[in-house]
Amino acid sequence: MSDTHARTKTSTWHNWAGTVTARPARTESPASVEELADVLRRAGADGLKVKPVGSGHSFTAAAATDGVLIRPDLLTGIRDIDREAMTVTVEAGTPLKRLNTALAREGLSLTNMGDIMEQTIAGATSTGTHGTGRESASISAQIRALEMVTADGSVLVCSAEQNPEIFAAARIGLGALGVITAVTLAVEPIFLLTAREEPMSFDRVTSDFDELVAENEHFEFYWFPHTGNCSTKRNNRSAGPAAPPGKVSAWIDDELLSNGVFQLACALGRAVPSTIPSIARVSSRALSARTYTDIPYKVFTSPRRVRFVEMEYAVPREHAVAALRELKAMIERSPLKVSFPVEVRTAPADDMTLSTASGRDSAYIAVHLYRGTPHRAYFTAVERIMTAHAGRPHWGKIHTRDAAYFSEVYPRFGEFTALRDRLDPDRMFGNDYLRRVLGD
Repeated sequence: MSDTHARTKTSTWHNWAGTVTARPARTESPASVEELADVLRRAGADGLKVKPVGSGHSFTAAAATDGVLIRPDLLTGIRDIDREAMTVTVEAGTPLKRLNTALAREGLSLTNMGDIMEQTIAGATSTGTHGTGRESASISAQIRALEMVTADGSVLVCSAEQNPEIFAAARIGLGALGVITAVTLAVEPIFLLTAREEPMSFDRVTSDFDELVAENEHFEFYWFPHTGNCSTKRNNRSAGPAAPPGKVSAWIDDELLSNGVFQLACALGRAVPSTIPSIARVSSRALSARTYTDIPYKVFTSPRRVRFVEMEYAVPREHAVAALRELKAMIERSPLKVSFPVEVRTAPADDMTLSTASGRDSAYIAVHLYRGTPHRAYFTAVERIMTAHAGRPHWGKIHTRDAAYFSEVYPRFGEFTALRDRLDPDRMFGNDYLRRVLGD
């Protein structure tokens, strides 16, 4: 029995939020590009679909399959650091947490990142994971090259110079074009960020939104439904010195309040929805203002231990305030009780085919509910508002849009589907989710 076959097993897979379950015919954990190519050839011979899966942080069924599920657990680690080109090449299954700490040891950092780092690098980039930034875009936009195994077992290297049409699409490829085995990311010498967190009223944030975005390298805020209160965060580069939060104050803010007490509040709200507005008024005032300075990943990211379901839409940035005000008005006139704050971030336009910021400066509006809370009515109402603004849903978060809709809001949608026809004509990497969002 080969090493590849020794790592073959069958099991049930669940995503992080518990919203998706898959029962693949077999699960494979290849340890090299060659083993992965063999897995694909055997799957093709057996007539089985194939889906790679990362840490399961997507809320959709993007990775679900009843065929062969590929776990990248053994495709991890840094292959190469090129200090002249200022790039790092990393195996696809490497968790962002491990990548960030390894880069920090080398005195390097990504320019921007999202607010959690449990995902694998391939999973995060394939679904368009992003943070917030005035000029710096998603993690996918920081990719300088990628290596991918296609349906016939061929290994492709893609960059702006090599297979550029594939590179434009595969950086956010939804797992539809092939299995990514490595990515080369732009990095820079590690730097310091000063985070300034403070409460602010909804009216002030929305009236000053353009200025807040323009004046800060990274601006985001959370609005607490049923209140007029927001919590804002401004991250800007700093000459130092480093001044991280004290251990006790960090534990109180990031663990006790943001996770422990919040978990209890969400559980109470789910059991007794009528308490949610009162809880929101208290919790929106619980997090006090603070300022601290640290290396990037310790500022950008936060622990997220409370499990939830999420919908997020990218709207043209000039539509952000109107969409937010409509969202607030909708909640206020409805019987909905919303326990989770609404998160708002921004990104500059980029050139990736199916990026939610493709060709336009964007604002991201994310809504969440505590796991186990019925979400359909809330998310449907939110989606109605966002689609009226030509919103593009995050590829890894809950939405109901289909290929017909995406062909309208993505001018280059046809480029992606034509490339898919070329690279995967038999839909080895297809599943029900991709059939809906990309067509067949």
